[in-house]
Amino acid sequence: MMQYNRNNLDKSASPYLLQHASNPVWWQEWSNNVISYASDSGKLLLVSSGYATCHWCHVMASGAFSDQETASWLNENFVCIKIDREQRPDIDQFLMDFINRQAGSGGWPLNVFMTSSIKPVYALTYAPDKDNESMYSFLSVAKKIHEFYLENSDKIPQFTPVRNKPREISENSLVRVLSDYYDPENGGFGNNHKFPPHSTLLYLLYQLCIDESPSIRTICTKTLDAMMLRGLDDHLQGGIFRYCVDSEWTIPHFEKMLYDQAMALWVYSLAFKITCSEDYKRMAEKILRCIDESFLSDGLYISAHDADTEHHEGETYLWSYDQLAEVLSPAELEKFSEAYEISIKGNFEGKNHLIRKSRVDVSRIEEKLLSARKRRIQPGADEKILSGMNALLAIGMIHASRYLDMPSLEEKAEALIRNIKDVFWTGKSLGHSKFRGMVQPQPFLSDTAALLAAVTLLCETDQSWKSFMEELAGNLKKFREDDAWIESWPLDFPPVFASCFDHPYPSGVSMAESALTRYGLHMGKDELPGEYLEPFQSDFYNLNIMVQKGLFHVFTTHEPLEWKSLPANSVQVRGLHEQDCYMGVCSPLKIGNVT
Repeated sequence: MMQYNRNNLDKSASPYLLQHASNPVWWQEWSNNVISYASDSGKLLLVSSGYATCHWCHVMASGAFSDQETASWLNENFVCIKIDREQRPDIDQFLMDFINRQAGSGGWPLNVFMTSSIKPVYALTYAPDKDNESMYSFLSVAKKIHEFYLENSDKIPQFTPVRNKPREISENSLVRVLSDYYDPENGGFGNNHKFPPHSTLLYLLYQLCIDESPSIRTICTKTLDAMMLRGLDDHLQGGIFRYCVDSEWTIPHFEKMLYDQAMALWVYSLAFKITCSEDYKRMAEKILRCIDESFLSDGLYISAHDADTEHHEGETYLWSYDQLAEVLSPAELEKFSEAYEISIKGNFEGKNHLIRKSRVDVSRIEEKLLSARKRRIQPGADEKILSGMNALLAIGMIHASRYLDMPSLEEKAEALIRNIKDVFWTGKSLGHSKFRGMVQPQPFLSDTAALLAAVTLLCETDQSWKSFMEELAGNLKKFREDDAWIESWPLDFPPVFASCFDHPYPSGVSMAESALTRYGLHMGKDELPGEYLEPFQSDFYNLNIMVQKGLFHVFTTHEPLEWKSLPANSVQVRGLHEQDCYMGVCSPLKIGNVT
């Protein structure tokens, strides 16, 4: 029988939850039994969501959640539940919907006080263990919420997330609105933190295939260059960090996520195909190196690497001037200083996070520094395997294979998809995560949609995947209820509408719509095109609308064509009548003249 007067996370199959197993808070995992216990004991729930490589989750774990006074009071008055947002994206989305409606924005750690009947009362993100001039402590907040609840327990309304579909927008205003978000001085979008805008860049780059607009090209290249040359990029090993905390792309939040590598690989390989810039090709190749060296694990890819090394953010990646001088000869240091902004003062807590200032080739010196860096203590890794994120990586690999003319990379993606199928596909549904040999069987829309999208890409050159494609498509449609997509159908939580927000990676809704559009092309099923949705919010969704509206070439042939001979905005299907359908016109195909 479960004992609730202890922290039970030591039994968890989640890297994040295991990080909290030593807290004096009596954390539980979400389950019907835990909710029943809370109901029987008349206690409020504290539901806290985060993920294993979240810096502020670590800070709170070692702060408020390790404070004995805070823990004792929480244990007496609440049933405390920890959620790994990457294993339970449905519950996390419910919590995020609530804090967004309450406060206008949210983040992680995400802490929500709610009743055992799933009525949220109050939400907050990080709070310290002690009151200070700018913030109440977590204990102070918890006491105020508990007092409020005792006085108003019969007045707590039911919270029902609504289907938050972005507004439709005219095709002509899409680029204009994106241009309004653009930061012309620094590249990227917005004027605060700078996140890699993967879906937005994909939409704009594919627009360049249709309309050679100087303004779109400038937005794309300035943003791509800033991401590549400044602080978002790991210049030594390759790969990108999660985001930069400043508008100039200087200092990143140092965690590395698999989904960012997958999306950046797609973006930079596409940018090479369109612009022919060798710099973008090298960037894509270094991302591939990072993925293989840092994420590959027995044929699949782990989720992330921590921002912290032994509780110091970015410590593995930073260099004091003396450390550089110790590894490099004076001549090498002088040469390296021509390529990178380095100084005795540094740019982050007395050390240097490497920023490119010129494109001088110092690859040999970079390899020397990387070799030294690998001898340091490395950040912790979230070794959880997520089926959907691995499928997203396969999608990125397939596109990179075609745009970089690397056929072996598509073979590698196909092997990855086979491994996803072997580990997660039951024959009826797709499991979600795997950690230490344990597979989480709960199916989610985003996973199934990503795998179907990957398989539709394989079907363009290998029809042997067609039967599995049909099987997945039928399974994916089970997540649709009336005209809405449901993220999951859990046994322990109410169904939640899937999100349409395409950052930091495509939403489940957008990926599902895209996968079914490509599935329909393979099956010869014409569907009426949808309407464009709000830009920046739904750019991957709008990319699919481009396909639906005929803005991608659909080549129908007996045998596959070589991808290097086709435009970037191309889809291949097999058929009897060989033709190229584009912008509403189908023309007979002359195989030797495809350009």
